[in-house]
Amino acid sequence: MASSSTAFLPKPTWQHWRIPSSLPDHLHNSCLLSRNLSFWRLGFQCLQRGSITEQMIVRSSHQAEALVDSTAQTFDVPILTCSEVIERLRTNREKHKGKQQFLAMYSSIFGGITTDPAAMVIPMDDHMVHRGHGVFDTAAIMDGHLYELDQHLDRILRSASMAKINLPFDRESIRRILMQTVSASKCQKGSLRYWLSVGPGDFQLSPSGCHQPALYAIVIQDQSPFDSKGIKVVTSSVPIKHPQFATMKSVNYLPNVLSKMEAEENGAFAAIWLDYDGFIAEGPNMNVAFVTKDKELLMPHFDKILSGCTAKRVLTLAEVLVREGKLHGVKMGNVTVEKGKKADEMMLIGSGILVRPVVQWDDQIIGNGETFSTIYASFKMKFIWK
Repeated sequence: MASSSTAFLPKPTWQHWRIPSSLPDHLHNSCLLSRNLSFWRLGFQCLQRGSITEQMIVRSSHQAEALVDSTAQTFDVPILTCSEVIERLRTNREKHKGKQQFLAMYSSIFGGITTDPAAMVIPMDDHMVHRGHGVFDTAAIMDGHLYELDQHLDRILRSASMAKINLPFDRESIRRILMQTVSASKCQKGSLRYWLSVGPGDFQLSPSGCHQPALYAIVIQDQSPFDSKGIKVVTSSVPIKHPQFATMKSVNYLPNVLSKMEAEENGAFAAIWLDYDGFIAEGPNMNVAFVTKDKELLMPHFDKILSGCTAKRVLTLAEVLVREGKLHGVKMGNVTVEKGKKADEMMLIGSGILVRPVVQWDDQIIGNGETFSTIYASFKMKFIWK
């Protein structure tokens, strides 16, 4: 018979023990204890068995009823060697291949480049993982060349400074590492994503225990077919980031993720953020631009949102269209929702999509609802091949 303070399922073979009266409050509730764990500090002694095959439940003295369904299946959790872990990671990668292929990764932690996706990992105690203390950027790879790398590199260094992240190398060394990673990947068309982190060290809040900052980079080949059809967007109900965080490209992307999910739940491609004054801001990972009825290109200012490298390229190309007479002007400033929804054209702009036409915002048809327009087509023709 089990004592009034414990119920065992199945019955253990070791000697009886009792719970110290000084247990913390949270341990007086139901606790799952496995037989291969040693609770010496709590006065528990359990036998080492190598895997979890028997379980017991501890409750307070007034709860002596059966606590686990006797039909519950037991399971084994193996203790793996490093080589076994790598092999399982490799098998898992092979089993769950998606549209994106990871061709090469650089890590300053192991100080080199790997082309084995199973080895493309980062330490759990890196503060970028458990505290979000990291920044990142992405550059397109076209015909085996990095597109506008210097502009993207300038932005990540600016973000790192804002996030108080020291650099593991100087700018030129980082640039060479990124180029060599792309070269090792042999990727002709894809993207390079790279991160700067305060690095591994511990699980504390402050990065004071981190040994050194870290640089990671990965080459991604996206095999999704290119899609240039007109899309629908909705107004995001997820609060926009404060300008201090919106203007740096940090790994804290939960608001962006929730905004994108909200769009998908409403049959849209993206959700558009409004700033705290109600003006149009940006999408979850792209900038927004409009062509007014007066044939002016209109884009929200970058003072409260991320300064998009692709958006800056569009602004440069727009000046060419002004000289060609296809646009009458280029302007940056506050854009009201009313003016945006009444525009002749609306576009989303970002390194992942380049330029994508918007034909509907909420219930409002944009322009005449046509997918391809003269200005949009001009941007597409000139954008990355010039």
